[in-house]
Amino acid sequence: MPLIILTGLPTSGKSHRAAQLHTYLSERIASSNPPSPYRLHLVSDETQSISRTVYDLDPSSLPAHVRSANASEKDARASIYAAVKRVLSPKDIVILDGMNYIKGWRYQLHCEAKNLATPSVILQIGCPVDKARSINEQRLQSPGEGTEGYSTGNWDNLVFRYEEPNPMTRWDSPLFTVIWDDDEEQAGRVYEQIWDTVAGEGSKKKIQPNKSTVQRDKDPGGDYLYVLEKETQDIVKRILEKQAEAGEGGTVRLPKVNGVDGGEELVLELPGRKLGLPQLQRYRRAFVGLNRGGIGLEGVGKLAAGRLRESFVGYLNDAFEKDG
Repeated sequence: MPLIILTGLPTSGKSHRAAQLHTYLSERIASSNPPSPYRLHLVSDETQSISRTVYDLDPSSLPAHVRSANASEKDARASIYAAVKRVLSPKDIVILDGMNYIKGWRYQLHCEAKNLATPSVILQIGCPVDKARSINEQRLQSPGEGTEGYSTGNWDNLVFRYEEPNPMTRWDSPLFTVIWDDDEEQAGRVYEQIWDTVAGEGSKKKIQPNKSTVQRDKDPGGDYLYVLEKETQDIVKRILEKQAEAGEGGTVRLPKVNGVDGGEELVLELPGRKLGLPQLQRYRRAFVGLNRGGIGLEGVGKLAAGRLRESFVGYLNDAFEKDG
């Protein structure tokens, strides 16, 4: 059954709303007539015994190489992902409590749900930055009296890195919002909408796994990882060859099909600086790591190479724009 992903600023009240939503859904499941077949699960940092210190990338307290590796946060996300995957099924509703502040992470979760032919929804907790900051400061001043706070530098860094959900993207929709000071009645109306989407009349639309989420097989040209490595290496090679002509901040046109010039092309907007091989390889390795399991890409088959190339170019455009 569906995956409900909470997101919001640190200390914006996500855990409170997650518990509130859990209570609401538990009561709906218990009172269903005929009896509801759904089971309900709550997954969070707390249920996985993950400390908030794992998200600490404060530049004032950590050296650059530690922040770059970001090993503790990656391990935490792996633990959360495994916990969600264990219980997510067509008969289980999973509430994922946490910041879930990275859009690529939300996309990964969306693909996991879709692979099981079940929907995912986003519940954003709306809270002004100043209000969330004051709550964190109160928690820091009163340790041991409730939920722990984040160190000030860590909190500021997490707010800076937070990527707002965008309802125009398929992985951030449908998007529901509960505001910090919404009372229980108003929040209940939102929870009712979520229930209708995941288990009521709004859930009747069947979710079909597609080529972007199904497991990858082998094809005559090589297995998935081989094609992934080959096509991304070719894109990097062509960028290095063409960027001198395009100039910094210019446009590079790349063939969608490897070795077929003059056909359908992919457009890459270069950043306002020269790109070297080491930097492009870092982008390439990050893309390969993200998609090693085939998340978000079409299966290896007739359209595999072209889709891989298109996805990699799209990834680079996003990365160049974000990095400035």
